[in-house]
Amino acid sequence: MSSTELIRNFSIVAHIDHGKSTLADRLIQTCGGLQSREMKEQVLDSMDIERERGITIKAQTVRLNYKHKDGKTYILNIMDTPGHVDFSYEVSRSLAACEGSLLIVDSTQGVEAQTLANVYQAMDNNHEIVVVLNKADLPASEPELVKQEIQDVIGLDTSSAILASGKTGIGIEDILTAIVEKLPAPISESNDQLKALLVDSWYDSYLGVVILVRIIDGYIKRDDEILMMSNSAKYKIDKVGVFTPKPINKDALGPGEMGFIVTGIKSVSETKVGDTITLSKNPITKALPGFKPSKPVVFCGLFPVDSSDYGLLRDSLGKLSLNDSSLIYEAESSSALGLGFRCGFLGLLHLEIAVQRLDREYNLNLITTTPGVVYKLEKTDGTKSDLQNPSSMPEPNFIKTIKEPWIDATLITPDEYLGSIIKLCEEKRGLQKNLSYSGNRAVLKYELPLNEVVFDFYDRLKSISSGYASFDYEINDYKDGDLIKLSVLVNAEPVDALSMIIHREFAVRQGRLICEKLKELIPRHQFQIPIQAAIGGKVIARETIQGFKKDVLTKIHGGGARDRKRKLLDKQKKGKSRMKQFGNVEIPQEAFIGVLKINKDT
Repeated sequence: MSSTELIRNFSIVAHIDHGKSTLADRLIQTCGGLQSREMKEQVLDSMDIERERGITIKAQTVRLNYKHKDGKTYILNIMDTPGHVDFSYEVSRSLAACEGSLLIVDSTQGVEAQTLANVYQAMDNNHEIVVVLNKADLPASEPELVKQEIQDVIGLDTSSAILASGKTGIGIEDILTAIVEKLPAPISESNDQLKALLVDSWYDSYLGVVILVRIIDGYIKRDDEILMMSNSAKYKIDKVGVFTPKPINKDALGPGEMGFIVTGIKSVSETKVGDTITLSKNPITKALPGFKPSKPVVFCGLFPVDSSDYGLLRDSLGKLSLNDSSLIYEAESSSALGLGFRCGFLGLLHLEIAVQRLDREYNLNLITTTPGVVYKLEKTDGTKSDLQNPSSMPEPNFIKTIKEPWIDATLITPDEYLGSIIKLCEEKRGLQKNLSYSGNRAVLKYELPLNEVVFDFYDRLKSISSGYASFDYEINDYKDGDLIKLSVLVNAEPVDALSMIIHREFAVRQGRLICEKLKELIPRHQFQIPIQAAIGGKVIARETIQGFKKDVLTKIHGGGARDRKRKLLDKQKKGKSRMKQFGNVEIPQEAFIGVLKINKDT
């Protein structure tokens, strides 16, 4: 028997809220991973935000010992992966570390869009897949319908699908038996040279960076010197261990095993997900395939509501980035909002979670500017660059082409909402690629510009489908777009925090909405204030806030009053124009927040 024969590495693939973390709890409990007093709900979701939202943000792993009916004790390594598209690269690396997958589908809801994306990735990795229909104890459960839907939409055989319940523990033994009997053991080619995949890393305030690894070949031991193949950095190992789910130190990790190593690294940015780890004294020559550094696709500005919190925001972003290597940030100043940071995120959920963590963990009250994406810009002089901040967009006559990112979107919806969803996609410049049915559910494939999706697409989709439609996407390619910079001017001064890159077709409507909103929210001054939306030098929308007027004619009576009235009015007019020339317009924070909410309300 080979050393890997008794090991099973598998990931759990499911849509948000289909019960994968709860099912993982039951597997841990059944295998005795934790004592009953140590158990809590969603034990693998360590962050408060994960528990509240019912989502998994960080990939987690746990090693269990399971005594099978054949008398042998098997080592089961569970990888609980995120289900959301923002973390799809983390999912792909987690799947690359396993040989099989548990596909968990809610038997009351059926197949959802994110289930599709992740199960296709598992199939691309040649995974053996065990189908589990969760929540089978609920009265609304329809296992036969869901089995048929899995066969129609995904193409998997569901004749041996397991009915289970994470809440009551139904089917847990059947799942463990299927893992041992159906999923393949890992294969090791050589025990001489270390080859390991860096699956994940996070910052621990006592140990520094903890690195999660899957050993493909060879052994990794304490005091070994390792080599990271992406940047040729060398580090000495201080600790080796496994999670059960409690961390337990070990002397070594061998072929097929998953565990953690600690090397004293202080920054997560030095450990890149998907990197290959080998020994510096006997290195391999060829790295594992598929490594790519994560790239932010959504950018926005973060500014403290209270300008004195700038230092706290800087320190908080530094601490947050210790645990999140995909978050990037750089200092930015705005004449209207003061000092802040331009931050890059993997997607809208990533942005939302980061802002929520800054608010909750560091007590920061923030204004976030309108999210935008990265454009490919080519100037007339032939130079090419990436553009993610509207304020750095050159004048139109210097631009040769602008390319914007497009996505391949999959939407799954009950058919009564299909018409409204198609209308929404068409409004967002979408191109329909495919439409198919499984029972009373429609599967829509669309190509959409990412710029249209980051504003309000997901919120509107949920509202028009009463929450029943699901949406998943992957970045496809960059295409030429008729994109312009929409500038907002208040009292002839540009407000850079409100400028945005937008498609020409929507510019006039959006400009009008912004001007109307600012007119509502900016208080009146002693002088008239023009609010304008402009493309280059052309004003496309305008609103005017009238100034306060003192009645200077009240005390004038009697003959010859007409000339005296005219003189007083002219004098007042000159004073107003001088006041307008030198006066500053204070734009309140509510005005910015109101404008930034426009995209969600329309």
